[in-house]
Amino acid sequence: MSEVLVVKLGGTTIADQRQVLDEVAVVARRRPVVLVHGGGKRITEWLERLGVPSKFEGGLRVTDAQSLEVAAAVLRGVVNSELVAGLRDLGVDAVGLSGVDGGLLIAERIPHLGLVARVVGLRRDLLDAILVGGQVPVVAPLARDADGIVCNVNADDAAAGIALGLGARQLVLLTDVDGVRDGEGRRLDALTADEAEALIDSGVIAGGMVPKVRAALAALGWEGSEAIIADSSAPGALQRALEDPSFGTRIVDGRTAHVGAA
Repeated sequence: MSEVLVVKLGGTTIADQRQVLDEVAVVARRRPVVLVHGGGKRITEWLERLGVPSKFEGGLRVTDAQSLEVAAAVLRGVVNSELVAGLRDLGVDAVGLSGVDGGLLIAERIPHLGLVARVVGLRRDLLDAILVGGQVPVVAPLARDADGIVCNVNADDAAAGIALGLGARQLVLLTDVDGVRDGEGRRLDALTADEAEALIDSGVIAGGMVPKVRAALAALGWEGSEAIIADSSAPGALQRALEDPSFGTRIVDGRTAHVGAA
């Protein structure tokens, strides 16, 4: 298991991410960091401008050829460039790429969602080369499927695939909520796989939180690894996610976890 930290950011404006980028810059001076970003809200905004409706199933965007063109432009062209530029302004040697570049993400199509794929593997040597050089990869969630077709990938899934492929000890999924909540609305400090699946089956975990929790679970391929779901807008969000067990929700190995509510 490696000390590489994988952080997933949402795809809002650079101004909204400034606080977290400052924290990423600090952490990147101490340990290797891979930054993965989404862009859902920005994609929806652009689709609305073009009069294209957005459709979601199970918290995942249904993507046809027209919406994929917009998604690829926004993710790789707009959001990725903004984040790379923002990190470089902070003295971080950031490198932008997508899961298509160098065949970084190995993916398989999810047919009922259209041009959407899930991550099933990672070309680790490419990221290792960037990290060994002291650089921070900033990854846009796009990938080619088995037929070579470029597809949209859920950013949480992309981050989890990278964390698993690198053997990362920690994955932090920064989002717009403060964690996972139980049936009474209380935030849970920690969840095991069985507990999480039970909450999904009962409908307590629903909508966009379902793929986020499933991604967190998928990253737990190494004993002692953990995935943290936390609110990116909270002061010191990244540091608190890494160090404060009462901040956000930790998805952990079932042999070591217990559920606490706040």
